[in-house]
Amino acid sequence: MNLRQTLLTTATFAACSSAAWAGNMCDYSAPTLLNDGAQADVGTIENGVDGITIAYLPMGTEFNYHVALGEGIKSVTDATDGVDSFLLSPYSGGDLAGQMGMLQDVTARADVDAILLISFDESALAPLVQEAVDAGKAVVIINSDIPDFPTPVHGVVGVNQRAVNHSLADWAVEQSGGATREVGVLDGEPSYIANERAGGFLDGLEGTDWKLVARINGGWSVEKGNTAAMDLIQANPSVDVIYASNDYMALGAVLATQALGRDDISIFGYDGDTGALEDIAAGGMTATSDTSPVIMGRKAACFVLDLINGKTKGGYVNTPTRIVHQGNAVQVLQSPEDLFPKPSKDY
Repeated sequence: MNLRQTLLTTATFAACSSAAWAGNMCDYSAPTLLNDGAQADVGTIENGVDGITIAYLPMGTEFNYHVALGEGIKSVTDATDGVDSFLLSPYSGGDLAGQMGMLQDVTARADVDAILLISFDESALAPLVQEAVDAGKAVVIINSDIPDFPTPVHGVVGVNQRAVNHSLADWAVEQSGGATREVGVLDGEPSYIANERAGGFLDGLEGTDWKLVARINGGWSVEKGNTAAMDLIQANPSVDVIYASNDYMALGAVLATQALGRDDISIFGYDGDTGALEDIAAGGMTATSDTSPVIMGRKAACFVLDLINGKTKGGYVNTPTRIVHQGNAVQVLQSPEDLFPKPSKDY
């Protein structure tokens, strides 16, 4: 029995119920202060126009995950009187110049009170983030756990990516029964996020019989992940595990294994994209660390409102995660209100 079959037949982790998982829409964990020099003073936040407007600036809308975060944000602002939000983003996650221009635009708008930002290039964006803080905006980095953004910000909302991926590796090794495995890693474009995700998984392999044999850039997307996985497998035919730093690359790796007739390769991802959850349920991907972007977006919006209303001093807010595998994927898909896009069918 190969590892994929072993994982699918012996997995015992249960999914949380929808109520326990989502909880109250504005019930987020107590913030912890960022590193010295990285925490902006909440006293800089100004609200000079009636009502509250939140600008959400992801790196690119080509990724469903980023749109799902926006859906979570919007669900909170739509349900709150006097509060509005909008998404402003280039399509491509590689269009850094486009995002920089949009950040300058919202910083100049008197009606924008807060900026929720996904950043893959912290150094390039730092001067503009400083301008936004100086302009009185509440600035929060989302989908990250960076404790020391290069310039002070009011908050960070996300998950401890290194710890979460370490846990995924621990789980995978446990399910294999201690068997020796050869591992290939698909990284995203170089960034704090990419380092933490792959680094956490590799940390979990230390002291085990799972050995890294190849690590290459998968470019974050399904298409680039597919190409990278094809190259990785063909250059290293002994590989029987692939870890990808997001679900899009993992789905690309699934396509590569199908094309090469390699159903013995187990594939692990990260994010909790709806397409990946459905692929896991169908027996494709082996497992993913589900960070539930809709729920993360809800909690981020609530945190920002509390910043503006003086109810928190800011800091890092951790949001919930879980390992999803074929044993619990259907149960997760049975809560479509917490997913975007919605599942392709009723489960």
